[in-house]
Amino acid sequence: MGDTWEIGNMALKRMDNVGIVVEDLGAAINFFLELGLKLEGRATIEGEWAGRVTGLGDQHVEIAMMRTPDGHSRLELSRFIRPAVVADHRNAPVNALGYLRVMFTVDDIDETLERLRKQGAQLVGDVVDYNGIYRLCYIRGPEGLLIGLAQELS
Repeated sequence: MGDTWEIGNMALKRMDNVGIVVEDLGAAINFFLELGLKLEGRATIEGEWAGRVTGLGDQHVEIAMMRTPDGHSRLELSRFIRPAVVADHRNAPVNALGYLRVMFTVDDIDETLERLRKQGAQLVGDVVDYNGIYRLCYIRGPEGLLIGLAQELS
């Protein structure tokens, strides 16, 4: 049946995007552009329909949709104007409950780290070799967001 998996009468087609809430949308866009994502577009989302989807009622949000070079994955960066942000999980440790991080595969982890450090990224631990298959690391990106980087070694 192509690229879908069927379970009973339901079929999953794809993961559309991962949403990340930020305070500084411009800085987040610049960081992910430097990482290698493409900006698909920016928009302002508001109105009764939007609040019905999220359960937040009257909301006003600026979003930017970022796409990976292969076209298969997207990040939806959001800056809430209304209602105000109610929680902050950006500095949670790796073993905190909930969403952990977004992982990106890069060509050269050292070169990527060099470029992203100029955007304020900080290495969390070390760059490690995983059985000669990957080099891996976690970084804190814009606003402390946890991001994983992987370099395939094969």
